[in-house]
Amino acid sequence: MDAFYASVEQRDNPELRGKPVAVGGSAARGVVAAASYEARVFGVHSAMASVTAKRKCPDLIFVKPRFEVYRAVSQQIREIFADYTPLIEPLSLDEAYLDVTENLKGMEIATEIAAEIRARIFAATGLTASAGISYNKFLAKMASDQRKPNGQFVITPRNGPAFVEALPVKKFHGVGPATAERMKKHGIETGLDLKMKPLAYLQQHFGKSGAYFHGIARGIDERRVRSDRIRKSVGAEDTFSEDISDLALAEAELRPLAEKVWRYCEAHDIAGKTVTVKIKYADFTQATRARTVASTFARIEEVLDVADQLLATVHPFRRPVRLLGVTLSSLTTSGADADAGAEPQLDLGL
Repeated sequence: MDAFYASVEQRDNPELRGKPVAVGGSAARGVVAAASYEARVFGVHSAMASVTAKRKCPDLIFVKPRFEVYRAVSQQIREIFADYTPLIEPLSLDEAYLDVTENLKGMEIATEIAAEIRARIFAATGLTASAGISYNKFLAKMASDQRKPNGQFVITPRNGPAFVEALPVKKFHGVGPATAERMKKHGIETGLDLKMKPLAYLQQHFGKSGAYFHGIARGIDERRVRSDRIRKSVGAEDTFSEDISDLALAEAELRPLAEKVWRYCEAHDIAGKTVTVKIKYADFTQATRARTVASTFARIEEVLDVADQLLATVHPFRRPVRLLGVTLSSLTTSGADADAGAEPQLDLGL
């Protein structure tokens, strides 16, 4: 979806249309969750501090998020997807992979499927979507960013390797700023640079990700679209209206976050055994503390107890605290053996 949260707000409030909009945060506090295309012109983007966004775009309008609305729209879109294939792997409320190799419509051309789905999404929701079409997940994701907003792009097996070679690695899906900087220190700035590095070299310097990087540099990604994909973590965080220095106040702020995470896990019949607490200070530096227990947590009180203990390890705080977060990971279905299917942590905040 194109600027999903912001586009929903502009759809539902005509006064916001054509104006720079940021969902989340405020002029003084917090972080931008989504920015309209009018705001992006000024360099505003998601995960940017609100004060920075306001400095870049003085006319920026901040809107409180309405996740219940976004979830409802996301469900409408999922229902459209399901008319074409059961192989749907959601990445978030506004993005998913679809495998249409064999599809319920019997359509032979993927570009026609994408165009039809996009038209149906617009008719049902009034919102635009962009699509990337390719022969694997990595390239489909890369293609989806080429014609935004409201467009689609194809990367064929013939031009896939050349497309990757010309692409800066900092734009690769799965390569964050820190990894891109590490790659730069090794002389890797483009897909071609990455392709020139032997597998052993990449494994030595990038660990388990080395084999993945070796493959995508050649346009190879063997990951399948998984409709049964288990979420790796569930998290919630909050930026406070005023910074906190008192431990008791900070512990009180952890409770609603842990409860939010716990409600999600109960609703989706999942459980975890790793608790992570995130602390962001007034100067925007941050710390995380995590603990893994022997078996999955059975009660919210157990999660809260561990979260409080983790928070206490960084008190007295080196700076006043502006944000706290709680994440539960190493997830399994609630009835499964605690050690079966444990996943590494990946922060996917609610």
